Amino acid sequence: MNAITTEPLLWGDKRFHTWNYEMRRQFGEKVFKVMLDAGFTCPNRDGKIATGGCTFCSARGSGDFAGRRRDDLVTQFNTIRDRQHQKWPDAKYIGYFQAYTNTYAPVDELREYYEVILQQPGVVGLSIATRPDCLPDDVVEYLAELNERTYLWVEMGLQTIHESTSTLINRAHDTQCYTEAVAKLRKHNIRTCAHIIYGLPQETDDMMIETGKAVAAMDVQGIKIHLLHLMRKTPMVKQYEAGLLRFLEQDEYIKLIVDTLELLPPEMIVHRLTGDAPRDLLIGPMWSLKKWEVLNAIDAELKHRDTWQGKLWTPAAPAGPA
Repeated sequence: MNAITTEPLLWGDKRFHTWNYEMRRQFGEKVFKVMLDAGFTCPNRDGKIATGGCTFCSARGSGDFAGRRRDDLVTQFNTIRDRQHQKWPDAKYIGYFQAYTNTYAPVDELREYYEVILQQPGVVGLSIATRPDCLPDDVVEYLAELNERTYLWVEMGLQTIHESTSTLINRAHDTQCYTEAVAKLRKHNIRTCAHIIYGLPQETDDMMIETGKAVAAMDVQGIKIHLLHLMRKTPMVKQYEAGLLRFLEQDEYIKLIVDTLELLPPEMIVHRLTGDAPRDLLIGPMWSLKKWEVLNAIDAELKHRDTWQGKLWTPAAPAGPA
């Protein structure tokens, strides 16, 4: 396709390539994720790599809306599925292993967890959230096997390409580790989704856009853009109290999102453009609780600018002869 298009690209009635659009294209009907907590921990918490976890991460390992850890996976699946069915009575499901690091266990254990969800009626695939430093060869081989027989995504938290921010948030891996993990997955054609966060401590708007631009150039098939939520009882509260963090304003966030969408390749699937946080844990920004207002404002800004995902995207030039 041309580097810069002049006619609006539309995915249904949206100016960006939404997850919902892609699921209906793939499966011909509504598909939603069923969020699960399989009882994993994280090498950034248990001391294998670091301790304390990422400073923004909640006590539930960013799985605050997943099933209850004390319940078995089938019970969790049924509970979350039935709750989601109140909004979408007719749908299929993707089992979403969300909380903590979901490849941080021996392959035999992973197989037990993943396969029981794949056996549930209506499940069309899996989405597995993990860290780039938790993909040993035998795990990747099993993921490649899964990828041959189901619709599979691996989701990994990049958050930022800036190592100064990585240190501040105690990410405990560098950007090179991330790009190497992407290459390892893509060798087996495994769909990969990059998570980034806008609003991290001491990041400027330009730094955030640089992260978005870097993801646009990666061999990833999906992106989740999260607004930073400051939650009670997270290490980041101390950073906030020390003046290292300011909350993004809603208008600023919407501009950042639209600026980023313009740079993304049109085929990249946008899994999410903002995030959720439990109301009782959220310190700020409080405007984020009005999720649909934020999403509607993003749509309105895209239309106001007459822009869309990929409008400013430039494909990488093919490598010349050695």
